[in-house]
Amino acid sequence: MSSIEDNKIIAQRWIKLISEHKIEEICEITAPNWKMHGGLPGLPLGPEGVRKLFGSFGSIQQKWTIEDVIAEGDKVVVRATNTCIQESFLGIPSRSVNRHSLLRSFIILPMAR
Repeated sequence: MSSIEDNKIIAQRWIKLISEHKIEEICEITAPNWKMHGGLPGLPLGPEGVRKLFGSFGSIQQKWTIEDVIAEGDKVVVRATNTCIQESFLGIPSRSVNRHSLLRSFIILPMAR
């Protein structure tokens, strides 16, 4: 299997683990220099940033459906749809409304393997 195909598998696994709320498994495959752009301000790098990000959501039930995975070199783009019910989003109460959102995520590898 090519490294591009390997990278696509890693990116898809990351999204799948989010749906399963397996944060520690996400951290195991997240590089120490992982950084989220456009997310919560002040997130630390690497797995600690992942933990802080997911800790900010409160109680959440979510499912990600991957629509497209495109890769070239060490970059992977995932287009996915999220369906979720959560207590709050960035501190704003959701009132248990079912939400749908689209993710366009650039995952730059290598990630920890």
